[in-house]
Amino acid sequence: MPSPRIGTQGERKQSSSREFGRETLPATSADFFTGPSLPSNGDAEQGLLAACILDQTGETTSLCAESGLLPEHFYSPNHQYIYSALLDLQREGEPADEILLAEKLSQRDQLNEVGGHAALAALTSRIETPAHAPFWLEIVREKQTLRQCIRVAHDIIDRANKQEGDLGAFLGEIEKDVFELSQDRASDAAKRFREPVTSAEEQINRLLAGEDAAGVKTGYTDLDNLTNGLSPTEMIVLAARPSVGKTTLAMNIVENIVLSPAVQDDPPSVLVFSLEMSAVSLAMRLICGRAEVNQSDLQRGFAPRDAQTKLAATAREFRQAPIWVDDSGGLTIHQLRAKARRTHSRQPLSLIVVDYLQLIGTDSRIQSREAGVADISRGLKAMAKELNVPVIVLSQLNRESDKDRREPRLSDLRESGSIEQDADIVLLLAKDKSASDVREMDGPSANSGDGEDFETIKLILAKQRNGPTGNLQLAFRRQFTRFTSMHGGSRMN
Repeated sequence: MPSPRIGTQGERKQSSSREFGRETLPATSADFFTGPSLPSNGDAEQGLLAACILDQTGETTSLCAESGLLPEHFYSPNHQYIYSALLDLQREGEPADEILLAEKLSQRDQLNEVGGHAALAALTSRIETPAHAPFWLEIVREKQTLRQCIRVAHDIIDRANKQEGDLGAFLGEIEKDVFELSQDRASDAAKRFREPVTSAEEQINRLLAGEDAAGVKTGYTDLDNLTNGLSPTEMIVLAARPSVGKTTLAMNIVENIVLSPAVQDDPPSVLVFSLEMSAVSLAMRLICGRAEVNQSDLQRGFAPRDAQTKLAATAREFRQAPIWVDDSGGLTIHQLRAKARRTHSRQPLSLIVVDYLQLIGTDSRIQSREAGVADISRGLKAMAKELNVPVIVLSQLNRESDKDRREPRLSDLRESGSIEQDADIVLLLAKDKSASDVREMDGPSANSGDGEDFETIKLILAKQRNGPTGNLQLAFRRQFTRFTSMHGGSRMN
């Protein structure tokens, strides 16, 4: 004998023509799909509702609510009515028994719609225990996601037929919509507080044991001491006047992250958007810098045998490093986010670098440059949150600090308002006017005789949303285009 099914007499008559797991499209859905059916599983929906009613502790209804299950996620309108009533009973602190459920549905003039008291009794008789509720919940959510895929596909077709604006922005919006479908599937329900407390306790124990915290370490000790590393979702702005070294510092950070001996067994992946330099130029700079070979000498064809050996070994290191580079010119913020999203889905990223903000294209509909930069800045911060990775954004400083012969400050950021507001950390690079222009680094260098000249560069931590600000010094080894730490050169504010 087949299991009883909820519904009016007409609906039950119609059910005989339905296949298991698929139902005829209701009239209310015809606006987004013209085919004969949509993915659904009536048995799973009924089993889940029955479990909610039978579980007088309310745990099953809570499980559904915490997972993000909404009434509209049920395919059958009658099932939507019942689940909505169950949620209301839970909010009111009432048990979800048949009598109170029937009363709630009656108050809404929906009891007869779902088939009356007999249908509710038939529903609860379908199962003996709510133990299988998580299994049914997964099926219901899976079918809802498939229906949402169809809705998104139909919406894309409709928007494509009417598309008149920027094509890159439109494609970025499409990719975002599709990406959000997978994110919805991966999202977790709310956790009992004991779970994050346990995680926090584990992190405390790691810290007390001297192990690294969660932030991605830049490899510059003074900077890491001030910031405790670069945390997921953070937007870190690194700004400087031209030729001070912002690209070099950013790429040195990338090098320190992926080639650190501490992570050689499982190095983190980094994505670099190089909107100014070609990928080959970046690779040449990194290889020469790490091998400590003067790139100017190399371009003239001069490199001693030991330097050639070091260049070959360094090239092998970078060839195996999980660094992704996109040197496409003229990217809009929508295109950039779409590319980052695709890369992250293939290979989870630990850091994204954008070089540099003012070279990102704006939507053609945005008239003012300031509004365009604000849109780009918001998009970069949203990307950091969406992908849960730190994003280093290089930016230009205006000429005011040069004119006034002073240290740069936050207001010197070009189109600074939105950038300063969106950034979690702002780092400003400047030549250290308190130090002599050129100093000699102690100790021999493989390619510079007994000593090596270096330039002192001040790195100003001008903003940190969750920590102190301060100043520190870096040694810029100009002949190798490379920054190194100067320990003991930091000052906290």
